[in-house]
Amino acid sequence: MAKQLKKWQGWALFGGAMVAVFLLGLLVSSLMERRAEVASVFNNKRTEFTDSIIAQNEKFKADYPREYETWAMTADTTFHSMYNSSNETDELADRPEMVILWAGYAFSRHYNTPRGHKHCLEDLRKILRTGNPGIDGDEDMQPATCWTCKGPDVPRMMRELSASKSVFDPANYYAGKWSDLGGEIVNTVGCSDCHDARTMDLRPARPALYEAWARAGKDVRKASHQEMRSLVCAQCHTEYYFIKKDDPNNPGKANYLMFPQDKGLTCEAAEEYYDSIGFYDYIHPLSKTPILKAQHPGYEMALQGIHGQRGVSCADCHMPYKSEGGVKFSDHRITSPLANIDRTCQTCHRQDADVLRKNVYDRQRMTRESRTKLEKQLAAAHIEAKFAWEKGATESEMKPILQLIRSSQWRWDYAFASHGASFHAPQEVQRLFSDGLVQAQEARLMIAKVLAKHGFIGDVPMPDISTKEKAQAYIGLDMPKLKEKKRRFLDTVVPKWIDDAKKNGKLIEI
Repeated sequence: MAKQLKKWQGWALFGGAMVAVFLLGLLVSSLMERRAEVASVFNNKRTEFTDSIIAQNEKFKADYPREYETWAMTADTTFHSMYNSSNETDELADRPEMVILWAGYAFSRHYNTPRGHKHCLEDLRKILRTGNPGIDGDEDMQPATCWTCKGPDVPRMMRELSASKSVFDPANYYAGKWSDLGGEIVNTVGCSDCHDARTMDLRPARPALYEAWARAGKDVRKASHQEMRSLVCAQCHTEYYFIKKDDPNNPGKANYLMFPQDKGLTCEAAEEYYDSIGFYDYIHPLSKTPILKAQHPGYEMALQGIHGQRGVSCADCHMPYKSEGGVKFSDHRITSPLANIDRTCQTCHRQDADVLRKNVYDRQRMTRESRTKLEKQLAAAHIEAKFAWEKGATESEMKPILQLIRSSQWRWDYAFASHGASFHAPQEVQRLFSDGLVQAQEARLMIAKVLAKHGFIGDVPMPDISTKEKAQAYIGLDMPKLKEKKRRFLDTVVPKWIDDAKKNGKLIEI
């Protein structure tokens, strides 16, 4: 009986070994096929580029048809989920308290949810946050820096405007006016933003990322391929600021783009950095608070979550691999992972798609509830601070209050402006909203004490800000005038930009 058992074990081992060899053979064959596919693509390219930056995305179509076709799908806005869909929605209409929080800043005029990359130039031109130079004598108040993340024409213009053609220096580009480049920045986010056109190697094209890493003693060029699959996103989906014209520490660097990463990649680290240089984006006209406006620190927030901590890249979830005709490639549609759960979440998680989707929605719902509470408290704090000033509050009395409001609003803005952070790092988002809520409530208590010192006890009269329109009227915005100017700008100036770009070959239509 023992001999038979040993004989059976031998055959089992033999069979297992054969299966293992077979599977390894399939793997090696697959790898060789993949290498052959890559070699075939590069050996049979119809177009050889000698320049690392090719702004016209259409020039890549013949050699990379699958990537191009899926990239073109970033124009699609039909994906819908419970909270964050691909279509454009008016956030200020949904949350009028945001108008109060951004009073004194252009975001109080217009703030929509973001659409895909194919729409980014169109959305930047039409939004009421950008000016209308040439309409009724309006001057251009926006710097060229505002174009920086909007397409591959940007690194091209940075190079062309460099003081020295032998050195890639973006200073002259940053110093220019937004409208001066309207006919130049015409190709939307695409190939050369993330790839070296000569080799198609992943390569971020924005110098601010390289500069920030260099200040931290790191070299972007030495990042691993997996890191690069996030860094090409991190060059734009990150917190940033512009050096102010009157900054004595940076003469000649007006509107120079900077990433505040010197002290770390957390909300508090950025706040510490800004406090150390005395920076603020605007003075709030109601409360007189020096406000920090968060941009979109998606990369920083993703690093705080479990996926970022485990080395999952942006591309793993937003550009999942796809097979077509036996060819495997990255899906360049760049959309929500919920649109392709079978190719995103389920490559690691074995739960049903409905379970995984509900998991995301639960996180989003909980963080949105916390966000709503904080927005209401902050809006009230700004209005009550305005009332306190009117009742004779002094600067020394208001200084600690304004610091609390600044810090609270920074946490609110940093968390929600990170787009997707309620899933990327739900615990971190909840922590920031909770801290912000405590600070806003403490500020309101301190305002009540200041008001009592000046003879007022009771509830501060609150304006009706129940709609976007009412909130905008309360802070003094003439929305019909702003909309009419924008309409005329879009009807007259923008078409000329586009026509000029087509005539000089900088914009290709297919």
